[in-house]
This record gives sequence, C-alpha cells and structure tokens, in this order.
Amino acid sequence: MLKINPLSTLYVGIDVSSKSNYVCALDFYKNKYINSSFANNQPGAEELAKKILECLKEHPDLNTIVAALESTSVYSIHIANFLSSCEELMHFKPFVFVLNPKCTANYKKSYIGLGKSDPIDAFVISDYARAGNIETEPWRGSQFLALKRLTRHRLHLVECMTREKTYLVSNLYLKFSELQIQEGDP
Repeated sequence: MLKINPLSTLYVGIDVSSKSNYVCALDFYKNKYINSSFANNQPGAEELAKKILECLKEHPDLNTIVAALESTSVYSIHIANFLSSCEELMHFKPFVFVLNPKCTANYKKSYIGLGKSDPIDAFVISDYARAGNIETEPWRGSQFLALKRLTRHRLHLVECMTREKTYLVSNLYLKFSELQIQEGDP
C-alpha cells in the first residue's frame, strides 16, 4: 500500500486512446487543475509533463503525483513509461498505475447519470485514484517489458520443443510400429 498524504497529492486520470490522452487532474477536494487533451506521442507526453509541473508550482501544497490510466493494449505503455521515468517530475515522487478497465467501469456505476465521453472517463479515473481504490503496484515499465519479452520467449521455446517432440514421436511410430505386437499374438 502507498504511503502518501492524500491532501498533498495531485491525482491525474488519463483516458488513453490511439491518438490522444484526455487528462483530468484533481486534488483531494475534487478541485480540477487540468482538464484537457494531449496527443498520444512524445511531444504530447512532454506537454502533459510541463502542464503537471506548472500546476504543482502554482500549488505548492501539492507535492506528490498519482497518475492512473486504464490498460489499453499498446496505447498506454508509452505514456505510463514516460510519466514514471520523467526526470522533471521525479522531485514530486510520481506513482503511475495502469488499471484494469473493469475496476474503473464498476466504479463509474456509483455515479448516477454519467455519460460516456473522454473528459468524463478521465475524471472517473482520477476520482478512482483519489478515493484510494488502487490496489495494484506502481508501474515499473522496464521490468514489465523485460518480463513480457522473457515470458513470450519461453512460450516460443516450449512450443518449439513440443513441435519437435511430436515430430520425433510420429517418426518413431512409423519406424517401429510393429514393436507393440508380441510373440504369440494373433
């Protein structure tokens, strides 16, 4: 569990899509500090980091960043990596969480009458983080990607070995299929 002071934390919710990231940043009292869209690329991520820094400098009582975003295939990896390793943000101890979309969808049901749009989804994600509902570990991009590659390589090796064993057994059967017949069998 995180050891942060919720009153001095900026909660950044990011609704990720292929082309853009819609961002909503709240404090503990639900004051909105950022409510805009950024391109889902390097310049957009740098612009977001700059906007977060400006917000934190304007409000010196905020000294920690909790950024939350839903896992969206490959679209969320780059922004999660950038925010968790951005040198300009390191002073503010950024915690980045990649969430299961089902968790935030179920949380959204607690609001009556909310529609479906990027600004609303970003707000719900930031409020989910603000409410202290995150139970996962913070994002560790390089470790995650390394483990992902090793796991996929292991799967590839297992599939290759299985294919080769099957090939060997089928050739053995073709060559020695008569071994099963015992002397005296009809």
